[in-house]
Amino acid sequence: MPDAALAASRSGRDSSPQQAQHEGQTRAAVVQLLLEEGPITAPEIGKRLGLSAAGVRRHLDALIDSGEAQAAAPPRRQGRGRGRPARRFQLTAVGRARLGHTYDDLAGAAMRHLRELGGDAAIEDFARRRVRSILAGVEPAAGSDEVEATLEDIAEAFSAAGFAASTRRVGTGMQVCQHHCPVSHVAEQFPELCEAEQKAFVEILGTHVQRLATIANGDSFCTTHVPLLPDPATRARTDSDP
Repeated sequence: MPDAALAASRSGRDSSPQQAQHEGQTRAAVVQLLLEEGPITAPEIGKRLGLSAAGVRRHLDALIDSGEAQAAAPPRRQGRGRGRPARRFQLTAVGRARLGHTYDDLAGAAMRHLRELGGDAAIEDFARRRVRSILAGVEPAAGSDEVEATLEDIAEAFSAAGFAASTRRVGTGMQVCQHHCPVSHVAEQFPELCEAEQKAFVEILGTHVQRLATIANGDSFCTTHVPLLPDPATRARTDSDP
């Protein structure tokens, strides 16, 4: 084999492990984006990760073929806009499961044994203690004007615990979304885990909250809605108006 061809062949062999590692890292970045931002469009993925349209399509096709991702149901169209809405993609339950549900079987067995020993009260007490440990560093809201900031602290605490949580304004309220649930498989059998989270939200925020969706029930992510009351000063000005 000529020296130039031999060198090229060696170069190709040497670079293939690096190329495979790069592909794996890019695939992992796409999965993480689907987890935290999904449903999301292919152009948005390309823009966020600096990938070409062909590159995004290659990774999405692989994830869809493996059952880890899917096209989300298109949103209801408002009005008579032209053209079809862009397709949006999100992780499936299979995709979330492959992110790591370590020791699910062991945890489920331990919870069942705990129920045998102490009944439902023991499960509820465990669930309360667990969520309190996650939110141990979050100070309760001192008033309605602190609810929004406290909700941000709650989201940060849940993200640190592996829930990939984020907040967003929706109308006159806020929503906290948990894009991943490390214990979703166990929570399917023991809804007390989800109920304890909702009760902790109420205690810390000092206001009513509404659970709109949970991964344990088959939804794409857990969503909790929190109404925001007007600032006290604003309410005082409104009340004094003739």
